[in-house]
Amino acid sequence: MTVSGARPYAVLLDYEARSLAHEAGLPEAAEAPGHWRGVGYRIGPRRLVSAFEEVVEILPMPQVTPVPGAQPWMLGIANLRGTLLPVVDLRLFLEGERTVLHEGQRVLVMRQHGGNVAVLIDELFGQRGFHEEDAVAPEAEGRYAQLVKRAYRYDGHVWGVFDIALLARTPEFRQAAA
Repeated sequence: MTVSGARPYAVLLDYEARSLAHEAGLPEAAEAPGHWRGVGYRIGPRRLVSAFEEVVEILPMPQVTPVPGAQPWMLGIANLRGTLLPVVDLRLFLEGERTVLHEGQRVLVMRQHGGNVAVLIDELFGQRGFHEEDAVAPEAEGRYAQLVKRAYRYDGHVWGVFDIALLARTPEFRQAAA
């Protein structure tokens, strides 16, 4: 079968070559000094943001298989495109309060040493940008105080910069067995 006289594979190669020739690059790749961007989300009443390089992807809540003998905040494991990932109720881990599941629930797949992990969030806000002049003291206590070292005020809300890499190194988080 041919498409416009060419084989389908050749057409795909042509599409790829033309696409790469017109690559626009990342938006605002040359960030202005004092500007920081990340992925915004909500856990309970808190608005948080994490660095793009810490978030692998954002997905709808997958089907989860419970793991016997795991901590209550370890919801179980999920098969995401052939890869088994632990799924964690981040609010339960951080606050001791279970996340209320709802339609449209999302998980952030976060990068950590030894393999990725999916963390349950209450709401996704998407990309957020902040300026250093909007920096404020973080409103963090409990486990949040260890994981939120800076914050920004934007649109009437305080957004804590949540350090996913630090979470992944927390001994309590690494010990999912009950």
